[in-house]
Amino acid sequence: MKVGISLTSNYPDVKDPRQGARWMIERAAAARRALLDSLFVGDQHVSPTPYYQNTPMLGRLLAEWGEAPAGCLFLLPLWHPVIVAEQIGTLAAIAKGPFTMQCGLGWGHARFTAMGANIRTRPSAFEEALDIVRRLLAGETVSSSGRFRIAEARLALRPAEPVEVWIGASAPPAIDRAARLAEGWIASPDLTPDEARVQADMYRERCAACGKGAGTVVLRRDIYVGESPSEARTVLQHAVNRGYRGMPAEALIAGSVEEVTEQFHAFAQIGYTEILVRHLTNDQPKVLASLERLASVRAALA
Repeated sequence: MKVGISLTSNYPDVKDPRQGARWMIERAAAARRALLDSLFVGDQHVSPTPYYQNTPMLGRLLAEWGEAPAGCLFLLPLWHPVIVAEQIGTLAAIAKGPFTMQCGLGWGHARFTAMGANIRTRPSAFEEALDIVRRLLAGETVSSSGRFRIAEARLALRPAEPVEVWIGASAPPAIDRAARLAEGWIASPDLTPDEARVQADMYRERCAACGKGAGTVVLRRDIYVGESPSEARTVLQHAVNRGYRGMPAEALIAGSVEEVTEQFHAFAQIGYTEILVRHLTNDQPKVLASLERLASVRAALA
């Protein structure tokens, strides 16, 4: 099993806007020292709290990263596909290793309204946008008169190697879409272990129905690797007491190196090939220490 990181981009408590960016840079450097297998940032728009946007932030973080895969999430119904393709072309040129495109539908009526998008048509907009992005990355000249009106668009700066697509999905129709259209599927971070097993089975079944292998099966987990079991439990309890992102406590992972390794291994046994972590705390020294210990978790799993 591989272990990567999806860096926290949302910092509700920062007073200096530079602070959150500095923390992300420090965490990317720590993830490289820990020899993690991939680096990603998310996507959110019209956020009520400070959120560092994906493409400029990843461009800076790649200076701290090595040759392992990197990428970012695009909520495709909220983007123009030509812009997405151009951003990927530039980021893939900066990256020393492979670029992976994560994508999803997006959520929230207020967000869609603020971005001038229709939330009711997001599934069809998603599939249309993904098709256009892929064609542009492949070097095609693209015209479209669908939801996105495009006339003879062409991408001159294209990635040097193929870009994998991973789709985040939780509802059955979305899992089916990931099986049909992508090289990988990302399971939601709020799934309990039992739900994660059921959805992984569903994804593999839908891939088989499409006549293809499952590819990369990714699970997002919010974690903390403590210096001791008791220290980890303290961090976990603090997060749970604050109603951590509305997630059930059993979807969160905190423990010693040995305990976290055991829980990750359990997900490997039910077919997940990569875990993308995010941290339960924004206490920077604790996050950096957890990342240092995560190197031992990764080594044990390898």
